[in-house]
This record gives sequence, structure tokens and C-alpha cells, in this order.
Amino acid sequence: MSIWDRFGDFITRVSSSASSGVADVVEAVRTVFSGDADLRRRVAFSVAMIALSAKMAKADGIVTQDEVRAFQEIFEVPREQTRNVARLYDLAKQDVAGFETYAERMAQLCGSGHTNCVMLEDILDGLFHIAKADGLVHEREGQFLHRIAEIFRIEEAHYQSILARHVNLGAGDPYVVLGIERGKPFEEVRKRYRKLVSDNHPDRLIARGLPQEFIKIATTRIAAINAAYEMIERGLRHA
Repeated sequence: MSIWDRFGDFITRVSSSASSGVADVVEAVRTVFSGDADLRRRVAFSVAMIALSAKMAKADGIVTQDEVRAFQEIFEVPREQTRNVARLYDLAKQDVAGFETYAERMAQLCGSGHTNCVMLEDILDGLFHIAKADGLVHEREGQFLHRIAEIFRIEEAHYQSILARHVNLGAGDPYVVLGIERGKPFEEVRKRYRKLVSDNHPDRLIARGLPQEFIKIATTRIAAINAAYEMIERGLRHA
């Protein structure tokens, strides 16, 4: 069942709230989709992406057409639901609650409670995809994303691996992308690479509640992992 089949009902429930703040959004996800855990996970992920991208836009102060297109790459919203998505985006942007409050609530809604939760990493990856759409991650966006990672309990080394998939960090970049120390035996590099490819297979992402549309991000992620591995392999071969 597509999340958009029920999205209008969800937005109506949120919009009818007295304050329509972050607490109302989280509670609406829990109650409207209480009978369908799989659909609830998918909606929770989508709500987190929409709400936090709105907060990121507010923190940066600018929403470019490139960022709008990047958002649309993640969510192929049916035409009849675009107004409802815009309403949720505006609710989050106008809410007086700061982005940290939103991130904390979304972590409770989507996360496992453990460090480096994969679904929260997926949300962060989507936010990076939007932030870099105009060619670079601006300073305020970078600060926003780093703070989101802290609230999501994504460890610093793991955050650097996520960052390296989106921003060129220099000579150490391929090793950072794979999350492995330079100088490790090639067999360990290959083992790490194969695990990352397996963990990020599109079927696994969908199984943990991501919308079909997020495959665009999964494809980009795998491409970065492949490129990092190939760069390391070439370097070792010619060493």
C-alpha cells in the first residue's frame, strides 16, 4: 500500500490540531497508522524527511530550485497529494519548536534507540542529498546536519563516512567512505566493502520501511561505496 493513499487523512488529522506542533505530528503518525506497523514506519520516515528538510531550509534561509528537484527525486508525490505534502512542510517550517526538538522526536519515532541506527542514517543521507543539490553543502547546512547526527546518536567516525559520500574530503576520502583505516590489509578492505554493499542493497532498505522512491538515494550511496573501493584497489595495485 502506498503511503500516499493515507497521507491526506494524516494531514487532515495534524491540521485539525490546536497547535500543529511537532508533538501533534508525532502523535498523529502513531494514532492514524496504529493498525499497520509497516505503513507507520514508511510514513514516519517520510514525515521525518519532509519536516527536517523544512527545518533545514529555515536554518539555511534559502530554498533553491535544485533543492526542490532533489526533494522530488526522493519523493515522487502523486499530483493530488502535492498540496498535502506542502502543508506538512509549511507546518514544520512555521512551527516555533526548534529543529533539535523535531530531530529528537523523529529519532524516537523512527529510530531503534541504538547508536548508528540505520533508518536515522537513511534520513540523514536524504537530507545530505537535498543540501548538496545546488553544488555544495553550505556552512549552515553543514552545522545543521552535524547536529542532527549528534541527536540521532550517529557516532562521529560514522558521520564522517556519511559526510565523505557527499563531500570530497581529500586524499583519505575513499577510506573514510568505507569506514576503514588506511593501511589495513586489502582482504579486510574487501570484506568491509562487501558488507556495505550487502547492508545497502535496495531490498534491505525497503524492508526496513523506506519508500520505493528512496532507491534513488540507495543507488547514489552504492555508487559512492563502489567508487571508494575501486580507488583503493587501484592505489594498492600500483603501489
